[in-house]
Amino acid sequence: MNTPNKLTLVRTLMVPIFVIFMYQDFSSARLIATVIFSVASFTDFLDGYIARKNNLVTNFGKFADPLADKILVCSALILLASVNEIPAWMVIVIIAREFTITGFRTIAASDNITIAASPLGKFKTITQLISLILLLTNIEFLKAPGIIIFYLATFFTVVSGIDYIIKNKSVLDLKNI
Repeated sequence: MNTPNKLTLVRTLMVPIFVIFMYQDFSSARLIATVIFSVASFTDFLDGYIARKNNLVTNFGKFADPLADKILVCSALILLASVNEIPAWMVIVIIAREFTITGFRTIAASDNITIAASPLGKFKTITQLISLILLLTNIEFLKAPGIIIFYLATFFTVVSGIDYIIKNKSVLDLKNI
């Protein structure tokens, strides 16, 4: 197993640790959870960088990396919504988009078509991660910028989802639906 795939596995394994710390009731638990989430988020950048730089892209990585990202982000979204720190409807919109695009990519992959991440999709991910890190800290002066960036992330989540579908609509061969 190559280094990028190991990083992806580490990211996935960090999710339950992150969740456990979010449920703890001691003063620094939330900060520890935020650090775990931040490190896990950084591994997303790092594994992709290493894989592309060293030509270590694998089928496992193509499958596991986006899955690990979604597990991490969805965990944070659900936890923050469960304590009413972000609107639940926005979490539903984001998760629905992720399921939709994942399904779309699965259909494409069945025809040996790879749908690469777009600049809008990358901006979506960056704004989601920044907003979640700010909100996870639970530090009062970071909440307002965190929620503003979260609204922006939700907007780019929808726009990038529409963009993926429009640019790759040929994947949906209507005679096969």
